Amino acid sequence: MTTQPLLYSLPLFSLGAVLFPDGVLPLRIFEVRYLDMIGKCHKHGAPFGVVALSQGDEVRKAGAATESFAAVGTLATIKTFEAPQAGLLQIECLGTQRFRVQASALQKYGLWTADVEAMADDVALAIPDDLGHTAVALKRLVDALEERQRMETGDTSPLPIGSPRRFDDCGWVANRWCEMLPVSTAARQRLMELDSPLMRLELVSDLLARTGIAE
Repeated sequence: MTTQPLLYSLPLFSLGAVLFPDGVLPLRIFEVRYLDMIGKCHKHGAPFGVVALSQGDEVRKAGAATESFAAVGTLATIKTFEAPQAGLLQIECLGTQRFRVQASALQKYGLWTADVEAMADDVALAIPDDLGHTAVALKRLVDALEERQRMETGDTSPLPIGSPRRFDDCGWVANRWCEMLPVSTAARQRLMELDSPLMRLELVSDLLARTGIAE
């Protein structure tokens, strides 16, 4: 087994959401702990980690319980960066590689950092015939959403759902459905942590059947 590299003192952004590899995440940043961190990451072209909260709120409050977060997160790289006014940043970031937290520490102003171990990327895997409906339904949904966007706003740009689009790949299709399906953050986190992209897609297929989105 190949040992995955360690990243030391990775700054973390804790959210009530789960970032998947190839997922696109917009963030509006105004807390001191994140303004400095995101500014430095942008300046140096460095990633940061996104982790899902299991306790606490996204916005830190005086007297609130200490945050706790999932042990598995996703590295994020900054795609777009805007500073529309003092004390406000607007960014769009892209999920890249999953990681596992080995040790974490609370820094000044409430910023968490962690030593993390990179997890293996999903193995590229063709979608089996019995799960082909998941890809067909996803493509149909994306096309419909983009058509609605064109009709309502005149915007012809593609939806920010990760590029290149791989409707023939188990992991990519499963991850995009995991972002869109109406499930809890805890359920999304469990799906993201699965090592097998095929198992993740099988579970997504079950969820689609239960919601009537795809049979």
